[in-house]
Formats: sequence, structure tokens, C-alpha cells
Amino acid sequence: MRVGWTIGALGLVASVIGAFLHPAAFAFAWLAALSVWIRWPLGCLMLTLVHTLTGGRWGLAIRPWLLLGIGGLPLLLPAIIPVLLLLPHLYPWAHADAHLANAFYLNLPFAAVRCVLYLIVWFVVAALALWRLRPATAAIGLILLGLTVNFAAIDMLMSLDPHFNSSDFGMTFAAESALFALSVTILGTMLSGPVAEADRDDLARLLQGVLILWAYLDFMQLLIIWQSNLPAEAAWYVVRWTGVGGAIAGLTAVAHFLLPFLALLLPRVRRSRRGIIAVTLLLIVLSVVRGWWLVLPAQGRGIGWIDIAAMLAFGGISAGFALRGPTLRVGLSHA
Repeated sequence: MRVGWTIGALGLVASVIGAFLHPAAFAFAWLAALSVWIRWPLGCLMLTLVHTLTGGRWGLAIRPWLLLGIGGLPLLLPAIIPVLLLLPHLYPWAHADAHLANAFYLNLPFAAVRCVLYLIVWFVVAALALWRLRPATAAIGLILLGLTVNFAAIDMLMSLDPHFNSSDFGMTFAAESALFALSVTILGTMLSGPVAEADRDDLARLLQGVLILWAYLDFMQLLIIWQSNLPAEAAWYVVRWTGVGGAIAGLTAVAHFLLPFLALLLPRVRRSRRGIIAVTLLLIVLSVVRGWWLVLPAQGRGIGWIDIAAMLAFGGISAGFALRGPTLRVGLSHA
């Protein structure tokens, strides 16, 4: 917890300096960090609802860390303020002189209403999840969470290019949120104490299943856009496949999917504490890199020190906040 607060504080100080020196670069750096670390509480919330509906040992093994992840959701309130203040730096549709065919959806008043709606749904569903949901309530909560996360991803990331359109984008973000949260949760579980070999194997198989789901959705988006060959949609990939972006795209295909997928096929890795730690660390690091890949090309630049500072600020503060207080940790130990 202390390490998390320290890293977060240093990253936050550097981010504030970056905000004064380069406001536009800071806006994109902050958005990239927000888009990555928001996946932790939202993904934990998804997994908690799914376990309420399905049951199984996997959810019991990681339940304390799922609750810790959900406990970080209040950080979203202060974290979203810089994005709201810097909207004109981020989104072309936020300019007063913007003239778009989809302006009925991409406009400031409607965007504000949607943002408030997302927050209300997330906090209500999180409160219910922490009160031990019943299956019927969990089913409704999962539907609402799926819809709001889908549209939040469109508003937060896809609308960086108001001409880009993909019906798969929000679902891919939701799957990646579950993958990121599950990676963090399993990593924390492995580091915090002994885990039975059968539970390690179950968690590794679940991780592999979510990994396949995310990769399938991401590939289907690429395949559909490739076949359609429409300039407005293809341009989104062109800027992300040029220069450093192309290298990151290749790295994502290999290190964010192929390597962990092949590793988790091996029973020895699935049942090994060190093997699972290595795989989850790889997935977490590549999720961070992918967050930069999704956001920064919209500004036409690569990764800089402001981006690293913002990511460390979010990661450190999220970890410190989630692990805060002895009362919370004692309560989770009896969950």
C-alpha cells in the first residue's frame, strides 16, 4: 500500500508539471491512463456479477481481491475532472464550430447526461455487489453494466475520431476490462498467500478463456473494417499501424495474446505460482501499452514522459486506495 501511494504521488506531481508545460499532451496522457485503470474496478464488478450467476471455486479464491478492485471505483470521480476540463484538447466534436453528421449524439449537453448516467449505474451496481447480490439482481446489474461500459468506451475512446465507427469497439473494451481486472486480481491473489493447485489451474483456465474472448472481438473488428475498406474506418488503423504504432500493434499480437495463450496451454504453467505471476504481469504491462496505442495516435505522437507519469499516478494511487485501511483488509479476509 505504501509503495502504491509513493509511486502514485510521484507520478501525480510529474503529471501536474506536465499539465502546466504541455496541456494538450497531458490531456491525452491522462485519458490514456484513465482508460486503462478504469478497467480494474469495472472488470472486477463484471466478474463479481458473473460469479453470482454461475458460482464456482474460482470466484471464492479471488473474492477478496475482486472486492478490493470494486473499492477503487470512487477514484473515478476526481480522476474524470481533468478530462472534463480539457475536452476541447481531446475531442474534435467538443469544439463550438464542429459540424458532424453524428452531432445529435456527439455534443456536450448529451455527453454530460450520459456521463452522469454511467456513474450512477456503476455506483449503484457496485453498492449492490458489495451487499451480496442475488442471482436475479446480478443478471439485471450485468446487463446495465454491459450497456453502460459499451457506450462509455465509445464516448471516451472511439469518439477521439468522430468519423470512426465500429459496433464492436465497446464490446472489445468490456472484454479487455474483464481481462485486465482478472489479471490484476489473480496476480494479487498469488502474491498475497498460498493458493491450492486446483484453484491455480481453474484461475489460469478462466484467464485463458477471457483472453480468447478479447482477442476474438478485437480481431473481428479488424477483419470487418479490412473487408469494408471504407476510408473513414480504415484511417483509424492506418495512424496506429504507422511507425511506433505498428511495432506496438505487432507486440500486442505476440505478447498480449500469442505468448500468454500458448503458455496457459501448458498444465505445468497453469499450476505453477511463478508461471501464473509471469503471465498476469505480461498481460497487465501489455494492457498499459495498448492503452497508449488506442489514445496517443489521435494526437499524432508517441509515448513521452508525461504519459508514463500519468500511468504511474493512476496505477499507484489505485493500488494504494484499494488496499487502504486495516478495517477493510480484515473484513475482506473473512469474505
